Amino acid sequence: MRLAGKVALVTGAGSGIGRAGSMAMAQEGAHVVVTDRDATLAEATVAAIVAQGNQASAIQLDVTDDDALTRTIDEAVKNFGRLDVLHSHAGLQIEGTLEEVEPDGMDASWALNVRAHFIAARAAVAHMKSQGGGSVIVTASNSGVQYDRGMIAYATTKHAAVAMVRQMAADYAVHAIRFNALCPGFVDTPFNAGFEKQMGGRAKLESYIEQAIPMSRWATVDEIGHGIVYLASDESAFMTGQALVIDGGECI
Repeated sequence: MRLAGKVALVTGAGSGIGRAGSMAMAQEGAHVVVTDRDATLAEATVAAIVAQGNQASAIQLDVTDDDALTRTIDEAVKNFGRLDVLHSHAGLQIEGTLEEVEPDGMDASWALNVRAHFIAARAAVAHMKSQGGGSVIVTASNSGVQYDRGMIAYATTKHAAVAMVRQMAADYAVHAIRFNALCPGFVDTPFNAGFEKQMGGRAKLESYIEQAIPMSRWATVDEIGHGIVYLASDESAFMTGQALVIDGGECI
């Protein structure tokens, strides 16, 4: 098992990619601390992990609450003795152009897509330094390495997340703490509601995927989960400051 004896904490783990990554890491031997704003969803993810014979625990967490986010990470270390992997995943997608997105929408996007990752990483690094290293994974998007029409808040904040990951990687490589950005393309989850609305409905989004993605399909959550395990494990031990794009070739 690639993560045997490791402890991982995941935000936004109640559904979609966060859930799939949590299950994949647990399958590889990690004890996963599953957090989500919706306690019921977090508990459902844990139940699915335990049903497969693996280990996890659930915590309700709103990542926009700085104190709660920091406290949750500190308590995970206190309860389990260490934190080997932080997957800061929770995010927000607001569609619209410069004239369509209200300032409040940009502020909300920044709070979830950049600031919450900053607070989570800041809380984790002291623990990882003391134990001799760790892996921090920040979910950005392939929108962080290209530009989407009519998605100013989303693309701007995802580019910022990639830049922040690279800065943190440069600063903390000496401490054997690796920082990498996970950059998925289109995965068929409810998170795509913003793109669906921006493109004019589900049929048009499906048409875009067929035409614009060289592999002509959605990614599955399990395919993204494989990437998460790679970034979490020693298989990526010499990889830091990178944007791991998993998008079927959309950004090329």
